[in-house]
Amino acid sequence: MKTHRGYDRSIVDGPVAPAVWNLAWPTMLQSMIGGLQGLVDHAMVGNYVGFTGNAAIGVSWQIYLVVVVFIASVFSGMGVLVARFTGANEPDKVNRTVQQAFMLAVVLSVGIMAPVGFLAAPGLLDLIQAAPEVQNEALPYLRTMFVFGGGGLLFFMAGGAFRSAGDARTPLYLGIALTTLNVILNVVFIRGLGPIPAFGTLGAAIGTVVSGALVSGWIIAYLLRGNGVVAFPRNARWTFDLRLVRELFRFGLPTGLQGVAMNLGGVLLLRYVGSLPSSAEAQAAYAVGYTQLFSFITWSSVGLMGAASTVAGQNLGAGHPDRSIRGVQSAALIGVGLAMSIGSLFAFAPEFLLALFGMEDPIALDLATQLLGFLAVSGLFVSVALAYTGGLQGTGDTRGPLYISLVSQLAVPLGICLAFDLVGALGAVVIWSAIVVGHVSRASLTVVRFRQGRWRSIEVDIGPEPT
Repeated sequence: MKTHRGYDRSIVDGPVAPAVWNLAWPTMLQSMIGGLQGLVDHAMVGNYVGFTGNAAIGVSWQIYLVVVVFIASVFSGMGVLVARFTGANEPDKVNRTVQQAFMLAVVLSVGIMAPVGFLAAPGLLDLIQAAPEVQNEALPYLRTMFVFGGGGLLFFMAGGAFRSAGDARTPLYLGIALTTLNVILNVVFIRGLGPIPAFGTLGAAIGTVVSGALVSGWIIAYLLRGNGVVAFPRNARWTFDLRLVRELFRFGLPTGLQGVAMNLGGVLLLRYVGSLPSSAEAQAAYAVGYTQLFSFITWSSVGLMGAASTVAGQNLGAGHPDRSIRGVQSAALIGVGLAMSIGSLFAFAPEFLLALFGMEDPIALDLATQLLGFLAVSGLFVSVALAYTGGLQGTGDTRGPLYISLVSQLAVPLGICLAFDLVGALGAVVIWSAIVVGHVSRASLTVVRFRQGRWRSIEVDIGPEPT
């Protein structure tokens, strides 16, 4: 069989650990560069607006992600199919899958995310008990992201398609372009420049959606030209292939529900944070410590999760399940090493890290320092959990991670918080401890699920192209 000219066959034929690393490092670097977007948002808003701006962005992203991850479930299903078909060297099926995922993303972002998000935003902010001053900053930010955030979704779709097909460098280049545009636009819109007024917290949302729209336009043109490892099929019918759509949702919907569960857990946990005596300071500490600084660990872990997913899925498609196992193990080992390095900074240099975000309020600073100590431990378990989650999802076992998330990200941490709240003993230390226990349980359950090996027998079939 002739190999498609763009596919990297070393993923299924060469040494496993180097294949994992070659896929992971561009994604990790992209995540870190992309994370500058959030860091710039928080740093500038923290210095120009104050800690209420930090809290507003933090709570807005927790809510926004609950909706976005459901829509992005289509991309997860796409990743399973693309990796499997790439491993089997079936480029026509790869491109059909990408086209259908793109069409679904457009429909879901315009038809669901924009109207539902706009209308539901005030009630969602009430749900998490955001302080009134935080809600004033968060509402316009959140509505802007819901209505105009479709460009960012297309960026994530394209990145997932390229990575699943074995090309991790194109998403890196796209990520650099997106982040560069975003940083420039955020500087302009947050603080103002010339005739452009200072929008403050809202300016961070404006910069994000405008940069996403510009990059997504280039992505569409690139896929239409057909010069990359994935492309829109030439002379394709732009109608939905219901059999392929079912497969996208078959594998993607559990991942979407998992993402909703995890982010809903985060939103409900944030509600407990908001119930503390110093709620605004605690929410600011959570936003900076957990959603921003902890991202230095999750960025690398997510990159490794993507690499594990691609290696496991392609090798299963090529008929090499033992290589799938070795790929996941390699990703987990790399992740633990990186988490240990970053976690040491959380434990020994928290004041320096928090100063970058303009966090000077004594109460907020104490709470954030305390939280980083707990997160230094959590990072080790998150890295293992994400590597093995990638292995499960890449091979098509997307239901296992869903069940595990319901237990580890909802039942365990929220159950701990509820129990202490009922007896009047809920405090910041209890909430931070609940986060760690949730991560430990997620890592343990995910490793057990992967070792059971049920993913070996999962089949994928989208049939011939409709005539």
